[in-house]
Amino acid sequence: MGFWTRVRLPSGPLNGNVQMAKWMVSAKRADFDKIAKEYNIDPVIARIIRNRDVMEDTDIRLFLNGTPDDMHDPRLLYDMEKAVAFVLSKIEAKAAIRIIGDYDIDGVCATYILLRGLKECGAVADTVIPHRIKDGYGLNDNLIEDARNDGIDTIITCDNGIAAYPQIEYANSLGMTVVITDHHEVPYEILPDGSSKEILPPAYAVIDPGQEKCPYPFKGICGAVVAYKFIQVLFEEYDKKTAGSCKISAETGKASAGRKAVLNELLEFAAFATVGDVMELLDENRIIVRHGLKSMENTVNPGLKALIEVNGLVGKKLSAYHIGFVLGPCINATGRLDSAAKALELLSCAEFAKAVTLAGELKELNDSRKEMTLKGVEQAAKLIENGTYKNDRVLVIFLTDCHESLAGIIAGRLKDRYHRPVFVLTKAEDGVKGSGRSIEAYNMYEQMSLCKELFTRYGGHKMAAGLSMPEENVEKFRLALNNNCRLSDEDFEEKILIDVPMPLSYVTIELVKQLERLEPFGNGNPKPVFAHKNAHLVRGAILGKNANVGKYCVKDDSGREYEMIFFGDIEKWHEFLDEHFGKEKREKLYSSYINDDITISIIYYPDINSYMGKEHLQIVMRDYTI
Repeated sequence: MGFWTRVRLPSGPLNGNVQMAKWMVSAKRADFDKIAKEYNIDPVIARIIRNRDVMEDTDIRLFLNGTPDDMHDPRLLYDMEKAVAFVLSKIEAKAAIRIIGDYDIDGVCATYILLRGLKECGAVADTVIPHRIKDGYGLNDNLIEDARNDGIDTIITCDNGIAAYPQIEYANSLGMTVVITDHHEVPYEILPDGSSKEILPPAYAVIDPGQEKCPYPFKGICGAVVAYKFIQVLFEEYDKKTAGSCKISAETGKASAGRKAVLNELLEFAAFATVGDVMELLDENRIIVRHGLKSMENTVNPGLKALIEVNGLVGKKLSAYHIGFVLGPCINATGRLDSAAKALELLSCAEFAKAVTLAGELKELNDSRKEMTLKGVEQAAKLIENGTYKNDRVLVIFLTDCHESLAGIIAGRLKDRYHRPVFVLTKAEDGVKGSGRSIEAYNMYEQMSLCKELFTRYGGHKMAAGLSMPEENVEKFRLALNNNCRLSDEDFEEKILIDVPMPLSYVTIELVKQLERLEPFGNGNPKPVFAHKNAHLVRGAILGKNANVGKYCVKDDSGREYEMIFFGDIEKWHEFLDEHFGKEKREKLYSSYINDDITISIIYYPDINSYMGKEHLQIVMRDYTI
């Protein structure tokens, strides 16, 4: 890998030094011309595919042309057939089944998938989604006691349960049976010889691709996909039983076709959750999301249709971006500021008019959440830049008035802004709660384990964590993390990976349309970016009601002109121009005069701007340097 090193103005006066960032060019090797010819794609597209570590012919075919038929067999999930047979027996016996989910996007979608699928087979089923603040994550003794008091025979978990050993043991003691569908990491203990041993809960069946004995070939599916695959097998087995007992085959065929239509609808929610839970868009996740997004554009689900309408997306091509940043946060906001049961009510709503009202309420909640998040980020930034944190390598910010459900979002925003590990702590009923978000070089969970005596509860992984502690331990926590921190200055450098150094002159509308074949973009399959040296800024304008979008005419060394748009931080962009070219030249850029004395290198993504039925190329600038 080669790289350019560039100077960036610091995002906050943490250490008083100018921060450096690297533009790194991916240099993975392959016969790009051969791949391009075989799959009828541009060599640039072949290079991008190789950069995603897709190498074998079968994998390239699936990456470009995979269909739902290419998804893995759900019966490969360990305990799947055992669980389905048991649940079918409970459906036949009319035993009461309760689904216990989670309050985030994945948990809500998984709960809906199971409820819709079970009821399609005639189950007596209901749902409970824990309250984030009152109940916390996953199963607890109160939920189990409530189930017993309600006459529940069987509990099915989704997006939780794999770590609920004592709770499931308690349910067993009360005469209930638990089936787990989950995707989280299986707890383990370290044995004296240094090896590890899984701690599987004592449920009747445990469906989780992460367990060692599970032969499922792709471990990276979310809880809603596990639930979807459970319903796939449930429908297959239910149809077999129905066919065996039904005398009129035409009725059996009609019912089976109806369940296929239900599966098509449920695939949309498997896709929704895959994006919302930030799973890697690789392997079958890519197939699920690609086809789920396409189906969503004409969804028959009144709740999802209403959510799309209130967010102004009717008639638009939906992308992973819309799930991650527009529709998904509306579902998540209910679990953060209210009860996720309202989001489940929306997805289950049969009347479109009522669904529109519910969707509007969810959007309002999300708008409120966005305002509260912005306020929290601004408050934290002031503490960081004006307080005692400027020399800290690990930021621990105590926001006493912040809603505890927003701590993780705010920590993520601060991590992106300052490119260092961040914990945001808030006041809770029983002390302090907090969430952390990390950078690649810092193992957050490992470092927390070095001071675990400070916590009443903690957990997480390398990139994210959660904790509870007494308030008097907040400063001890901050000092412990920073005293133990071994991050170097290089670890704080921003690194931007360039797929292909490519002059603007290579970009065509046909190439942009080929780039669309690489969608969906997201975690594990980032939107590709390119680099061009010597882009001459000719003229510009500031657009948008908040004056936060820049539109420019740029030309290359041949004199050919291109339209370029910039959606990033306009203030930082102007500081950069003033620093390197002077305020006068920057102001002249936005005058009516033609300029030719501001020359920069850019990282960009090419796009197509459609207006009045006409298409023309547009360059979206992602980053810049001299």
